[in-house]
Amino acid sequence: MNRDEIVDRDGDAFPGESYTTAVLRPAYDEAKRMLLPSMIQIHRAHLLMLHRAGILSDADAAAIAASIDGLDLDALAASEYTGEFEDLFFTVEHEMMRIGGEVTGSLHTARSRNDMGMTLYRMVMRRQLLRVLDAAGELYETLVRMGAEHADTLSLEHTHTQPAQPSTLGHRFLAIADVLGRDIRRVQQAYESLDYSPLGGAALTGTGFPIDREDVARRLGFRGLVENSYDAVAATDYIAHAAIALQLMAIDTGRSCVDFLTWCTAEFGLYRVAAPYVQISSIMPQKRNPVSIEHSRSLLSAAAASAGTVLTMMHNTPFGDIVDTEDDLQPYAWRAVDTLTDVLHLLTGVLGTIQVNTDVMRERALASFANATELADTLVRDGGLTFTQAHRVVSRVVREADAAGVTDVRALSPERVHEVAAEVVGHDVPLTADDLARALNADNFVAVRTSTGGAAPAEVARMAEARAGTAEEFRAWREGMRTHLDEVAAELVSATAALRK
Repeated sequence: MNRDEIVDRDGDAFPGESYTTAVLRPAYDEAKRMLLPSMIQIHRAHLLMLHRAGILSDADAAAIAASIDGLDLDALAASEYTGEFEDLFFTVEHEMMRIGGEVTGSLHTARSRNDMGMTLYRMVMRRQLLRVLDAAGELYETLVRMGAEHADTLSLEHTHTQPAQPSTLGHRFLAIADVLGRDIRRVQQAYESLDYSPLGGAALTGTGFPIDREDVARRLGFRGLVENSYDAVAATDYIAHAAIALQLMAIDTGRSCVDFLTWCTAEFGLYRVAAPYVQISSIMPQKRNPVSIEHSRSLLSAAAASAGTVLTMMHNTPFGDIVDTEDDLQPYAWRAVDTLTDVLHLLTGVLGTIQVNTDVMRERALASFANATELADTLVRDGGLTFTQAHRVVSRVVREADAAGVTDVRALSPERVHEVAAEVVGHDVPLTADDLARALNADNFVAVRTSTGGAAPAEVARMAEARAGTAEEFRAWREGMRTHLDEVAAELVSATAALRK
């Protein structure tokens, strides 16, 4: 397509058709979906501050308040982009002028779309992060509950994808919960780091009007100000912090999905996914596919990618107000939130109803040579060997058993352990057959792992109880933040209405 064809299609007037299609209409649709309520809150807070600072008269403030209250927000939310106005801000401004007349133009005194936009994004992301935290909190509580329920469920754990040591299933569930708990705290920290108001930064240098930035920040529920007016409109670290926290939560959760999917295979047979979360094959009637976990794994990758896009789009952008970090970038953060939130809810349902095949899990732990670590420990603790000596003894015994085709650790000969130990250290080891049999028992293996954070049932139960308290802390934090935001929003409405009296 040559230049003349492009000009002919787009015309000579703003906006060009291609510009509308690629940029303006998508940005408008995202803005009316995500930004409109926060934009009205900003209008109310700025109006109240201008009046309180004596910049607006009582009459002008009352007229502007009436125009804000007269907006048909449902109609605005349903509106289509026509190109008559550049964006949602100017559309709303036009509607207010239609209702209240030219005086409503005074609302933009000491304010720019630059500082408004940065404030909008922070306000929206606060609510978005609370959504993620709600879903993550539910999953955390489910993992903690399952940790408590399976505190004494014997399992076989792996390192490097190979059988490693007996453990308790509750121990693993709490490990997953602890990772998620740190991810939750990172999202909370991201919330706190963006909870500062840029309003009053104006275009970039502030304003000559006697505004009260702290008053606006307080009315919008922010904990403080982005003080430097250039920083207020130029910084992107607030959204980067959130994107990194979201990306890490998605990646961490996805790693556990990989394991859950493996354990649901017929070959492992450790879990059975409940009926609401499986699908059948179109040709193989026996199939029972745990696709809910497959979808979770792939969508978590998508969430991580959306969050990563935020960081990529920030890279090598100028340090100033620039659209690269605004209308085009913000939806990727929202998309990451939407996808991550949905998957966390899904996993709460899947894991909360999953059936654990405890008998198979237990038998594999009992029969596995993974108990060998405790045999070596017993030779050290009760037999007087150094660990290096004990390691040589047990390694030799296991190699001989493997060569003989022995696959069940319970078939090992205590006599042979004595013989090998005597050959390695040059004297008899003072351990009875019962001592050695106990050392090779998986129940004993986990029972003696009583060190802080260990797999012993009592220690797992203690950790589960502590994590239940953490879950309550997470819930209280979320409820506190949300209540605060709801209260300041309600106060804005009542305070604006009072101007009209």
